[in-house]
Amino acid sequence: MNTKMIVMGVFLAAQMALGADAPSTKVGYVDLQKAIQNVSAGKKAKESLDGDFKKRKDALDKKKTDIEKIGQDLEKKKSVLSEEVFGKRQMELQEEMMKFQKTVAENQLEMQKKEGELLEPIFAKMSKIVEKVAHDKGFTIVLEKKGQNVLFAEKSTDLTDDVISTFEKEK
Repeated sequence: MNTKMIVMGVFLAAQMALGADAPSTKVGYVDLQKAIQNVSAGKKAKESLDGDFKKRKDALDKKKTDIEKIGQDLEKKKSVLSEEVFGKRQMELQEEMMKFQKTVAENQLEMQKKEGELLEPIFAKMSKIVEKVAHDKGFTIVLEKKGQNVLFAEKSTDLTDDVISTFEKEK
């Protein structure tokens, strides 16, 4: 069971047990993915990541095509090459394929690192903005609308647009 759901269940049970003496609880939510995609800093980060990704993908696609061509050429020449030469070239091809796979993995890690570096300051600012908007609007709890975590909520409890506009104002 989801930890967030357990915490919310315990919290709501405590609120019900306290009854009228409990302070009013107002719960809202923010779609952080939507917020980040719609603020200028998020758009700029996405453009940067997309540009870098395209360059890397193009280079990797070319290398993959080259390796495939070498493999096809080797298969065509198989009948005219000695077993020893064919085996040697096959080993060289396998080494190239392993290097390529390593390069792909390294590129993925580098892109994840770059994404983290670009988004971390946006998340930090966004977190402060969420707290400010929630406080200004009288919300005591704000959940992240992520995947299926928020099954239903009134539109009036969606703070996403307020967070986006406040984020853009506080440059």
